Amino acid sequence: MSDQPFWADEGFSGRPRRVTGGIQINSTRGSVARTWWSARFIAVLESLGVGGRLARGKSYARAGQIVSLSLDAGAVVALVQGSRPTPYKARIGVSTWGKEEWGRAEQALADDAWYAATLLAGGMPPEIEELFAGLGLALFPAEPRDLSMDCTCPDFAVPCKHLAAVFYVLAERFDADPFEVLALRGRDRETLLANLRTRRGVTSAAAEPAAPGEGTPPLADALDRFFAAGPALADVGRLAPAVTSPGALLDQVPELSIEVRGHRVTDLLRVAYHELHGYPED
Repeated sequence: MSDQPFWADEGFSGRPRRVTGGIQINSTRGSVARTWWSARFIAVLESLGVGGRLARGKSYARAGQIVSLSLDAGAVVALVQGSRPTPYKARIGVSTWGKEEWGRAEQALADDAWYAATLLAGGMPPEIEELFAGLGLALFPAEPRDLSMDCTCPDFAVPCKHLAAVFYVLAERFDADPFEVLALRGRDRETLLANLRTRRGVTSAAAEPAAPGEGTPPLADALDRFFAAGPALADVGRLAPAVTSPGALLDQVPELSIEVRGHRVTDLLRVAYHELHGYPED
């Protein structure tokens, strides 16, 4: 790894022009990826021979040199500010899945609602990569021909530091939204979920849970109707307490072996219980 600063090989006037409000990664040191799928994305790039030059773009990504970035099916296009007045245009292309391939993928996801639920919760189950592999589909670029890169900068190396910076920003975007990994393969979030609902025969209204508190009045305003008896209880009326004998408790305890003036304590207590509750003794 070179000890030169990240602007040393700009090929023009040295330091890159600083960008106000540029897109930058949150990671200030160490690894960028925080999730398994983002780390897998970086690992795949390294396995394809891209990793050797990725580190040169990390400083660019941390400095916020990316002016803009758009992600669409099969392509990521970014403007990256270097030392020249005009930002460089960096483009990353990925092979998309066709209609038949996405049909198989969506059916496999629809057959197990757990995958869609996990994605909606902001995660991506590790098994999803194996699921797609079983269908002959690669979630991430599997070979060099799956990935194309170009940049308008004068650097002859591929990827240049401008492209490398874009890869790091992509990794953090994938961390935040796993649907973007699938969008790169050709299905945006809304289209994918709509197709899954159709395949599962679920209506949009039933499939989308209400936001917490949506349509629900504050508890303080609903205390008088917070609980309502169902039809099975509505006809019962006011429930009366069960009537039991005052001496019922004495029938549940072992016989005491104590006597008072020739009388068993249990018998004396039974008379006292009846008198206290106004019952005539049997």
